[in-house]
Amino acid sequence: MPQIDQMFEIWSSQLFWLLITFGFVFFVIGRGMVPKVMDTVGMRDKQIADDLAAAQAARDAADEAEEAWRQRENANREAAQEVVGKAKAKAQKSTETKLAKVQASIDTQMEEAEARIEASRAEAAAEIEAVATEAAQDIAQRLAGVKATKTAAKSAVKDVMNRG
Repeated sequence: MPQIDQMFEIWSSQLFWLLITFGFVFFVIGRGMVPKVMDTVGMRDKQIADDLAAAQAARDAADEAEEAWRQRENANREAAQEVVGKAKAKAQKSTETKLAKVQASIDTQMEEAEARIEASRAEAAAEIEAVATEAAQDIAQRLAGVKATKTAAKSAVKDVMNRG
């Protein structure tokens, strides 16, 4: 069979071109391009790792800055609360002082008013006593026909007023 006889010639030629093609691919792609691609992938991996490390460092720095800010904020808040407390205490003391002054003024006015009322009461009682004395003298004169002295009438009126 002629096909079988030609087989070695065809295979040897195909094997020759196969080796040339694989050699070309091996040296051009395997030795020339693949190392460049691998270097690029390695550089990309290194760049990603560097970026991740920089991001982590930035995150750590941000966390530290945030913590420092929180501490300052807490210190400022405490200082503000202290200032507010002092202001409240000062206002409370001022209010108490003013209230004490006002209360003293009110107490003084109250004492003066009570003194005026007591004076008015005493004056009114004296007037009532004088009117009652005159009325007692007049009643004794009209009813009994007796002329009572002013001193006796005044004594009788005082006696009645002290009982009642």
